[in-house]
Amino acid sequence: MARTLPLLPRSFRARLVLAFAGIVAIALALVLAALPRLLDAYFLEQETASLDRRTEVMASLVAQQILAAQSQGTDAIRPILQPTKPLTASRAILKALGDERAGFVKNLTDRVAQADVAIRIASSPKTPDDIRYELIVQAAPPESPGQQRENIVRERSFTVFDRFWSQSGAAAPGRRVTVRLSNPYSFRVQTLETIVGVMAFTGALALGVALVASILLANLLTTPVRRLTEAARALGQGNLDARVPASRGAAPEVAELATAFNAMAERLQESMTLIRRDRDRSRDFLADVSHELRTPIAALRTFTELLQEGAAKDPATREEFLQASRQQIERLDWLATNLLELSKLESGLVALDLRPDDLRVVVEDAVEQAEPNARRKGIELAADVPEEPVRLAHDPPRMGQVLGNLIGNAIKFTEAGGRVAVHLRETPEGAELSVRDTGVGIDAAELPRVFDRFFRGSQAHEERAGGSGLGLSIVRSIVEMHGGRVTIQSKLGSGTEVVVTLPRDVSVSSPRLDGALNATVPDSATMPAPAGALQPTADTHATIQGASTR
Repeated sequence: MARTLPLLPRSFRARLVLAFAGIVAIALALVLAALPRLLDAYFLEQETASLDRRTEVMASLVAQQILAAQSQGTDAIRPILQPTKPLTASRAILKALGDERAGFVKNLTDRVAQADVAIRIASSPKTPDDIRYELIVQAAPPESPGQQRENIVRERSFTVFDRFWSQSGAAAPGRRVTVRLSNPYSFRVQTLETIVGVMAFTGALALGVALVASILLANLLTTPVRRLTEAARALGQGNLDARVPASRGAAPEVAELATAFNAMAERLQESMTLIRRDRDRSRDFLADVSHELRTPIAALRTFTELLQEGAAKDPATREEFLQASRQQIERLDWLATNLLELSKLESGLVALDLRPDDLRVVVEDAVEQAEPNARRKGIELAADVPEEPVRLAHDPPRMGQVLGNLIGNAIKFTEAGGRVAVHLRETPEGAELSVRDTGVGIDAAELPRVFDRFFRGSQAHEERAGGSGLGLSIVRSIVEMHGGRVTIQSKLGSGTEVVVTLPRDVSVSSPRLDGALNATVPDSATMPAPAGALQPTADTHATIQGASTR
């Protein structure tokens, strides 16, 4: 792998600042490198055009001066070139144009041309190199400092006819006059240097502003990432409450990432809470199972030891011990059966056989099976069902198990002369089953634990303490598998009412597998433990809606 350059910053924020500042610096360097050349060419073009205009003006003024020198008075025409051999400039021309120190051309040079001026007069337009007169005047240094000479040359030529020759009757010859301007003074270099200096200062200022702006922008971009990193580190260290706070002005992508991270953290926290809760419950479950198994096992060990020590010689004692051992073995079998049933229900291994049968059949069968037990205890057992069929998708054996547990519980905790009523009615959402008794109820302090496995309530009631404490957990699991809800209301000494609500459309086949979990436990309800032969249960007071977290 390539090694990181030692001078390259490691943090993302510093790299962003360096990148932004580098981009601005490169852009400014390109501007400072290209713009002076473009400006220099532009200024040179402007100076050349200005020199062209001044050359035109100088040529026009010199032509007018030469024409004026030919007619100085009304009675004579002055020649441009003297009719001598060789031809030379006439005195009138010399006087009119002056010399390099003073005169007409010198004044024009300093005031108009602002450059070196050369005046040449050739003998004819056809012989431009046959120079008969030449006047070169250098421009005086400018009064304003900062001007420099430019290596530019511009010239204009024109023909002036020497009318002096027309007096002899000959055609007037043409004289070629050339006005040349060179090395003009200009502010181009100074202006360019000033502009470059201003640009350099402006570029440095812009680089500083860009550096500050890049720091602010890098903070704006990296702050959500840093918060995300801190939250992820906190999650990694076990702080499941860590979240990424909302950042104002953050990019939509970063905000979406923070939202997704928070959603992931929420799900992770929920999952960890469920895992910890299941772990704690599994630990408690194992402890409860160990405790429940210890009692019959200890009793069996005691009976066996007593029989081995000589109690077996007494037939009555032996018969009593064997009968007690049989009861403990039946209790172990009863406990194992309930544990296996509850384990299969909560793990989702039991598949419901949903059929749109009449719920009245389930109610009537459950009441019929519980009738002998109610008659023995002197309890009135009644069923109230509609005249029309209540057809709803359900598993008849499992719903019969639910009603058997609830009716058995109600009979178990209702004293002689009491009443147990089972009601069935059809609702717009589905159906509602209720079991109401006039039993002993349950203490409000025990309500939060009524659906815990192996919870049998207060020891004040021997009947309540005698069950396995698994029946209500089985009831709840079966109802949840149907997507239903169990509502239990009770008051100590005033009886209990249990309401099972079943939906018309069953969409949840297993709460463990489908994850439709939503359990609540209100402050008022109670459910006495059912006393059925297979599923004895504890007192209950709670509302379970949907599928529970168990």
